[in-house]
Amino acid sequence: MTPIVLVVTGRVTRDAVPGLCAELEALLHGPDGAARAPDAGVDCDVGGVVRADLVLVEAIARLVLVARRAGGRRLRLRNASPELRSLLDLVGLAEVMGAASVTGAADAMGVRDAGCGTGAGETAG
Repeated sequence: MTPIVLVVTGRVTRDAVPGLCAELEALLHGPDGAARAPDAGVDCDVGGVVRADLVLVEAIARLVLVARRAGGRRLRLRNASPELRSLLDLVGLAEVMGAASVTGAADAMGVRDAGCGTGAGETAG
């Protein structure tokens, strides 16, 4: 099945993170809240990102949470720079790079729901 693809370009700022999460949620759910292509994986293409930093790592961790809440989907990174891979390894999120499960990866960073909304049918709490 063709994966759902989120393309991230430019420099990712903290202010941009909630918008990226909302964009991924829109790709994963239709206007009625129903899941789109529930069996499709989620790829995040970060090849157009101009700076690999901890803000980008935080954004990826939050996107992992959004994908996981949408039926347990995994988020896979495409076109990640060596610098981003090194940062992900440094903070313990290197498993996001491959096909390995990312369960608990965002939690390990202490990432919470703030700024990413809730999955379909969930309430903030």
